[in-house]
Amino acid sequence: MDVLCLQSGSSGNCVFVDTGSECVLFDAGISFRKVQTRLNEAGRDASEIDAIVISHDHRDHIGCLGVLNRKLNVPIHISRRTLQSTERRVPLGPVHEIQHFVPGETFTIGETAIETMPTPHDGVDGAVFTLDNGCSRFGLWTDLGCVFDDMLASVNTLDALLIESNYDETMLANSGYPEFLRDRISGPRGHISNREAAEVISLASGDLQWACLAHLSDESNCPDVALQTHRECLGDKLHLVCADRHLATRPLRIYPAKNQKLTQQMFF
Repeated sequence: MDVLCLQSGSSGNCVFVDTGSECVLFDAGISFRKVQTRLNEAGRDASEIDAIVISHDHRDHIGCLGVLNRKLNVPIHISRRTLQSTERRVPLGPVHEIQHFVPGETFTIGETAIETMPTPHDGVDGAVFTLDNGCSRFGLWTDLGCVFDDMLASVNTLDALLIESNYDETMLANSGYPEFLRDRISGPRGHISNREAAEVISLASGDLQWACLAHLSDESNCPDVALQTHRECLGDKLHLVCADRHLATRPLRIYPAKNQKLTQQMFF
């Protein structure tokens, strides 16, 4: 399974996953041109995409959904309530091949099972995803709200994880954000901190090949701080990378659980 985070953060979110049998685009917060350009730079092409999956209705995840659906001519997998809210939030335009899922249930795209978990995040009907292609399991967990029981129960089943690590607690407290926004970010329907993300990852099994820290705040976090916090909790053994807020992150590969490779081979 190959993972290419095309962008992650409040300016736009989009992750390309090649499961080995299908290529799926998770979230649609960047333009078709950026999707195509960043895939081309990694030796891939937008024509490979088989489906779009939407996590929730915030603009940084759905702002370009209509155009991507029409340009790619592929199905959209989205909850019914998320679609209704999306239509109110952005000028979606005509879309086709809508397939609804219910957060908490598992659906399939081709040969890939996509397990969904509802989140407490303050979007409408939000969900995060765990992909299972029969050989490996990948968690795509951002915009979480807070750490919740289903995450803790399933993190030890994963072979790789992309997880939000949104803010540093001290940086947030000293940021220029107004108090209501600081409360929203750190509250039970906002985001999780570097420390909280590290504590989740610490519960993973020894099969976890890598973790990608995503959705870093521009004002209340930075890659060096995030990585330092995670290293303090996790040590130096796990391969860690930070997703970029404005560009594609170097592609990552997940090897079958029984055939793990050396850390230096994690990039493809």
